[in-house]
Amino acid sequence: MRALLSRVLAGAVTAALFSPLAAFAQSFDTTARAAWVYDVATGSVLMEKNAHEPMPPASMSKLMTLYMLFEALDQGQVTLETTFPVSTKAKQMGGSTMFLDELDRPTVEELIKGIIVLSGNDACVVVAEGLAGTEEAFARKMTARAHELGLEDTQLVNSSGWPAPGHVMSASDLGKLAQHLVEDFPEYYKYFALDTFDFDGRAPANTRNRNPILGLGVGADGLKTGHTQEAGYGLVGSAVQDGRRVIFVVNGLPSERARSEESERIVNWAFRQFTMKTVIPKGETVAWAPVWLGQSRRVALTTPEGVNVLIPAGAASGVTAEAVFNGPLEAPFEAGQRVGDLVVSVPGSVESRLPLVTANGVTRAGFVGRLQNAAMRLGQRAVAAVGG
Repeated sequence: MRALLSRVLAGAVTAALFSPLAAFAQSFDTTARAAWVYDVATGSVLMEKNAHEPMPPASMSKLMTLYMLFEALDQGQVTLETTFPVSTKAKQMGGSTMFLDELDRPTVEELIKGIIVLSGNDACVVVAEGLAGTEEAFARKMTARAHELGLEDTQLVNSSGWPAPGHVMSASDLGKLAQHLVEDFPEYYKYFALDTFDFDGRAPANTRNRNPILGLGVGADGLKTGHTQEAGYGLVGSAVQDGRRVIFVVNGLPSERARSEESERIVNWAFRQFTMKTVIPKGETVAWAPVWLGQSRRVALTTPEGVNVLIPAGAASGVTAEAVFNGPLEAPFEAGQRVGDLVVSVPGSVESRLPLVTANGVTRAGFVGRLQNAAMRLGQRAVAAVGG
């Protein structure tokens, strides 16, 4: 049985239904060697370029170190006030640092800020040794946890992103990790929006967050830059406008300026080229299905989650949503039982299916009710036969 819904949006492209939106992404290109742009609310990949190619992530892999630290906080292994010792190895780290020495006992909160704002390589080693004993052991734990999170293109050999053979992540993995940080640890994600952190006045020239899109008025609130000679310039970024969050990753850009300009261009494109609309609110009835041998003659069908769509600017074709199920449904059945699919179609694109479930349960009718159901069904068949 098919029930065509009366919801058609001109030019709509669906939510978690179409990924990636390749037909519309072709109009946008990036100078980055690798890129990945993702709309969180609808689960849509808006654009990708070499997104699954393992590359040196530079300091962007510090996001995995932070994930492990946030998880330790969440599980009660440490608190924001917990202090860690500083080893000679940590002190001797080059590149961007907090200028820690062996006499320091930085708190977890100071280390978080030092990693995010100052990109402290020494802070990463302190965290690694504090949580796992050695940086090597911590790197193995990071890699294992990354794979558990579905980051299949990730292999990590240190905590800081310092150039090393075999230390790689893909743009897609970095973006998915960013989404985990946003959604799994909202209480700690706020640190990514910090503009400055002056740790004990030790590095006046290294107090500002390197994220080039913070403060541009585009809703940016994270996440992390990266740069090495081999990797080029990269950024894992995120921004929110009108309640809609976009996460993006660029890597392999030739300069700091190119990273800044390309990041701003991607954010503006993602928000201006696509707008989100709700086609079916969560819990709304999509269709009514007839019920056989039940206490009720029909039952409402809905989707477990609402259906959102992204509408590309200037698109002229329409989206159609169609409820498909075999009816009548035989009682008894429970609420939330999958009985069919909501088929969403976009001309020129792939068809996608979402679960169609019963809004409530229906018990089996008693003997008299079943007789009435049977009589009605026989009557319907007889009318159908005469009409045929």
